[in-house]
Amino acid sequence: MKAAVYLRVSSNEQSTENQLPALQSHAELKGLEIVAYYQEHESAFKSGRQAALQKLIADCREGKLSDVRILLVWSLDRLSRQGISHLLNLIGLFSLYHIKVVSVKEPWLDVDGPMRELLLAVFAFCAEYESRIKAERTRAGLVRARNEGKHLGRPPGRKDSHKRNRRGYLLRYADNDQKKVVEKSKLEKAIAT
Repeated sequence: MKAAVYLRVSSNEQSTENQLPALQSHAELKGLEIVAYYQEHESAFKSGRQAALQKLIADCREGKLSDVRILLVWSLDRLSRQGISHLLNLIGLFSLYHIKVVSVKEPWLDVDGPMRELLLAVFAFCAEYESRIKAERTRAGLVRARNEGKHLGRPPGRKDSHKRNRRGYLLRYADNDQKKVVEKSKLEKAIAT
């Protein structure tokens, strides 16, 4: 049986090298032939920016992975930490292409039927909750540092050495402004008629 592998780490300082050997040995143990690798160094929480995941979905849609039946991941939180509905939607999307998501760290998910959906929902909730707790700890640490009088961010008066690209939040913000202009224009036309 053929498989694809999806690897993700949350930042450039981390490496997928910790996940890869375990995924390869799991595939060998189960008799799977790995035909495609998708990896990225990006937070799963930044929705819409996971280029490798988007490429994986596009390859499924285009039929490039039509012979793949298994998507191997290190753990479900490597696929998504955006909550139950997002993870279930992703897994449901892969199942439309006859691809089953298999997690090396959660082998008990290797069941079928309603029990699988229940377990997926529980672990998706846990991943989202863990992400939320980490964010709260980070914010608390920043507040503590500010209260102690520590300066956060770049030194005062320092400017970027090169112009930054508009991406992520700024690009989405600009897109939302453009959408509002279009919606306003449509609304004005509707009122005028």
